[in-house]
Amino acid sequence: TLTGPRRAFFNWSSLCSRGFRVGISGQYPLVQNMTVTEGGTANLTCRVEYNDNTSLQWSNPAQQTLFFGDKKALRDNRIELVHASWSELTISISDVTLSDEGMYTCSLFTMPVRTAKAYLTVLGVPEKPEIDGLTKPAMEGDHITLTCMTQGSKPAADLRWFRNEKEIKGAKEVNASGKTFTVRSSLQLHVDRNDDGVAYTCKVDHVALTQTPQQATEVLEVHYAPRVDIIHSLAVPQEGQYLKLECVSKGNPSPDPVKWTKDGGELPDLDRMIVEGRELTFTSLNKTDNGTYRCEAGNHLGTSSAEYVLYVYDAPTTPPPSTTPPLHPIPPDPTALLGTHASDPTVTGNRDPNAVGQHGTDHALIGGVVAVVVFVTLCLIIVLGRYLARHKGTYLTNEAKGADDAPDADTAIINAEGNHAHAEEKKEYFI
Repeated sequence: TLTGPRRAFFNWSSLCSRGFRVGISGQYPLVQNMTVTEGGTANLTCRVEYNDNTSLQWSNPAQQTLFFGDKKALRDNRIELVHASWSELTISISDVTLSDEGMYTCSLFTMPVRTAKAYLTVLGVPEKPEIDGLTKPAMEGDHITLTCMTQGSKPAADLRWFRNEKEIKGAKEVNASGKTFTVRSSLQLHVDRNDDGVAYTCKVDHVALTQTPQQATEVLEVHYAPRVDIIHSLAVPQEGQYLKLECVSKGNPSPDPVKWTKDGGELPDLDRMIVEGRELTFTSLNKTDNGTYRCEAGNHLGTSSAEYVLYVYDAPTTPPPSTTPPLHPIPPDPTALLGTHASDPTVTGNRDPNAVGQHGTDHALIGGVVAVVVFVTLCLIIVLGRYLARHKGTYLTNEAKGADDAPDADTAIINAEGNHAHAEEKKEYFI
């Protein structure tokens, strides 16, 4: 029996005396490379397809014999025999460490000795990452650097950053430390109020982490000055109505309480103007409420304010239409609704007197007729004026033509006819 950490030496005479024979063609040991996670168990198997009762042996990277057949040669409680026969030798190494990595040799003691080598790869499990550089609380506008680090990985691990659920890119740095690696990843941040409450997560990706990935998470707390806005319940406030103004302020730390003022001074009527927390309520508006209302909120980082200009309109003079349905509603005429939508007022006959387009056609027709009458009248006036202007002049009767030196009308007519040829004719020229 071979014991102790020393390498076993044999001579061929002793092998032959113990039954070892010269190998025949095809007697070769068969092995496979193995990969195991640090702390796990590695099973090394050596098989021979054709064996004539020749012994098998496993040795470690330091060429120390582990098992010779079914005989344990190295005192190491982690190494156990799994199966031993003329055709197979399987051993196991539990609680594997990085120092166990290397080339393992299976030997078949024929003449000559035939060997096969299997490489055992040990994966270094990365440690849980740690995030450094986070200041609590951070101030809006600060520049900070988050650094995530993990040690003990083999091969080097990969680090990934996430802002909530969205992946973001960091700067990676890898340093060797013996057989393992130390990996760092840094993230530059310009802090603003949107980072308040955001979770930054660093995850480790590694081949040795098959089920539960290693990760670390830090939630960023950001302090910032408040911002204020006013929300009003009425778009058009009128006399007698109820109005509520809400002062919405967002800051960290929370800006409590808020302060309400009117036109730069205190609220004048606290009976109708009720302040409850962030809300200013008017139970019944009137004209004296007109003015500029300011809401102011602050914390140790600053103060912010918002204004609302209130103008109270007159209450409507016409009562609103009754919403109570009639006791005996009149059913609509089905013939009027045939082929039309029931809500069309032009079909049902229930015209809205305030509707804008219902009498538009009649007004347009009347306007057109009036325009035509006016145009025709103007044309007649122009034509008549031109006609009268063309026929303007002096016209003489036959009696008037011979009236000069005539004692009576008959003589005037005879003189007019006789002197017609010598008389200067009056002519009219039409242009």
